[in-house]
Amino acid sequence: MSARSAAVAASDQWTDPDDAVRYPAGEVHAWTPGRNETVCGLSLSRSRLTRFPHVTWADVQPESGRHAEGVQTVCRRCRAAQGARRDDRGWTRTDPRP
Repeated sequence: MSARSAAVAASDQWTDPDDAVRYPAGEVHAWTPGRNETVCGLSLSRSRLTRFPHVTWADVQPESGRHAEGVQTVCRRCRAAQGARRDDRGWTRTDPRP
């Protein structure tokens, strides 16, 4: 699984009353299934994070996610590792050295 399509690990969870599926809440981190740590390097067991392999990273983003109702904070290191930037511009070299 590539870093862009990571799953989610979170500090808390909530259950949707309509479909009885659990979703992440609290602080969310990007997690690659098969690993015992988040993308930013936190250990899942020591940090007491719950895994959500059925929820993608894009679904918990507060600005556009489907399952972001319970999300309070998104880890900034995980967000940076997944390719987020503070602005929409990409980096380009305008005057390269010879």
